[in-house]
Amino acid sequence: MTDTFWIAATVLIIVALAFVFFPVLFQRSGTRARADIRNQNLMAYRSRMKELDDEFEAGILDEDNYRQLKEELAGSMLDDVPESEQPRVAMPGRKSAIAVALVSILVLPGAAYLLYQEWGAMDRVEQYIAMQQMQQTDSGRQAQMAELVTQLRARLESAPDNPEGWAMLGQSYMRLEQYQEAAWAFRQLAKVAGSENAEAVALGLSAQALFFDSQGAMTEAVTEAIDKARALNPDEVNALGLLGINAFSQQKYRDAIEYWERIVTVAPDHPQIASIQGGISEAYRRLGETPPEVAAPAGAGGPGVTVEVSLADAFRGQVPADTTLFVFAREAGNPDGPPLAVARLTAGDLPTTLRLDDGDSMSPQMKISGVGEVLVTARLSRSGSVAAKAGDWQGSVDEPVAVSGENGDPVPLVIDQQLTN
Repeated sequence: MTDTFWIAATVLIIVALAFVFFPVLFQRSGTRARADIRNQNLMAYRSRMKELDDEFEAGILDEDNYRQLKEELAGSMLDDVPESEQPRVAMPGRKSAIAVALVSILVLPGAAYLLYQEWGAMDRVEQYIAMQQMQQTDSGRQAQMAELVTQLRARLESAPDNPEGWAMLGQSYMRLEQYQEAAWAFRQLAKVAGSENAEAVALGLSAQALFFDSQGAMTEAVTEAIDKARALNPDEVNALGLLGINAFSQQKYRDAIEYWERIVTVAPDHPQIASIQGGISEAYRRLGETPPEVAAPAGAGGPGVTVEVSLADAFRGQVPADTTLFVFAREAGNPDGPPLAVARLTAGDLPTTLRLDDGDSMSPQMKISGVGEVLVTARLSRSGSVAAKAGDWQGSVDEPVAVSGENGDPVPLVIDQQLTN
């Protein structure tokens, strides 16, 4: 693409130079044209005068006719070539003009190239091309996507002032499950975010990537990223969400409710609002309290999948009713990637039928409506942590489920295995 751009630019420069310098190099001046006509008239006069002399010497013309014809020829010559006309004087600036034209032909293309490299936007063009290619790449083609991510990263490192590029790079690393690299990309995004709120969001996303990398553990790196995000914006929703998950896993249900209810207050249209409200309700149940009535999530509805989740008879007496149940959908072409939609319930809700749609999405960039098929998994977590651990109970659908805007027959999903590692 870049080579094509420079070829086209070169052709256009050559065409422009041709229009400018053709008159200088090839157009004859009016003075020169008039001089050519005068020379032709002189040559014709001399030729006719010689013919008259020859005819007079040969006796064809007598002296009176000879003299009369010579006078008529001389008069005609005076009419064609006025006596006041001066000989053509060479124009001293013409050679200089030709020299300038030749130098311009050599210098202008090179100067245009150097100036464009200095002040142009080729880096932005290359970044945009890489981003477009990444958006058009099927997630199953992991090798090609990884190569495009590498190209985008190299171009962003050479021209870092591109928030959209850093955001895409971070989300791409999340899809590739390279969470450390995703966290780094989001930190670079924070540097060029442009506002404190945008910087806080970038740092919150960085904390989320590190949380995924630690498999749900609140490490020092995760805590540090959360603190930086909340120092800029105490209500940064990614940080609040992680704090709520951590508090819930430590059975600090009141703290979890406080964090999650703050998200509902400051971001009622949050794409994960359904899951957040489900977590709030579960925390109230764990405290032995009746959950308050909540409005239907703003982002609910649209394309999704409907599943009927049940527990295998072999485990029915082993799972406490308050065990956390996660039901999540991942893109069929990326079964190990981050979930596109997550619902949170308890074992006491089984068997249950639920629908996963954009109201349960993990982030605005990764929605279930953006893919054609998903793999659905249900997990009963002993610890309440989203990360799988030994002893958890799990089940998955056997085949990819088509994402549809219609509420058709639910797909059966049976939790029929216990994780050993």
